[in-house]
Amino acid sequence: MLKLAPMKHYQDRPGVHAIPVALVAYWIIGMLLAGPALAQQGVQIGYVDMERLFDNAPQVVAAREALDQDFRPRNESLLADEARLDRMRQRLAEAEDLDAEARFDMEREIRNLSRSIDRRREDLSEELRFRTNAEKKALEETIELAIQEVANDGSYDLILSSPVAYASPAIDITDQVLDWLREDFPESNQRNRR
Repeated sequence: MLKLAPMKHYQDRPGVHAIPVALVAYWIIGMLLAGPALAQQGVQIGYVDMERLFDNAPQVVAAREALDQDFRPRNESLLADEARLDRMRQRLAEAEDLDAEARFDMEREIRNLSRSIDRRREDLSEELRFRTNAEKKALEETIELAIQEVANDGSYDLILSSPVAYASPAIDITDQVLDWLREDFPESNQRNRR
């Protein structure tokens, strides 16, 4: 389904010109009219379900596991410190017989630990976001290569990817792309280790 942003959004951006709705409508009508002619010429169209690729490709699964392995110890350390912080807050709430100085020291220790946890959580989140984006970019390149290879091998003229309004199972080549990625996975692992 084609979604057009309201014209004012395009006009608010310098250097970006609005696409006349009539032009888009003519293009859509032209494609609909040309569809039967293209089909008679033997135009081959395929569809790839990107969500399935990103859920099942071995490269994606391996990247997720590697990120989990890299970040799990730091996350577990933060969780342990958060539990310690909760225990300290509980002790402070239950400690009615503390003198003012001891209460002040305990509150300061709680504040310092809380700040440390917040800082470390933010650093961990930022590093995870950076690494995830880098992995995603590399995986997108690999998936794009897989789609191109399958398209070339199958003599496809057009490959669509999700989301689309509808794609017949007859044109779905997701399994072929997954097979290509599975075959390439051992080789890509070897290249990454070098």
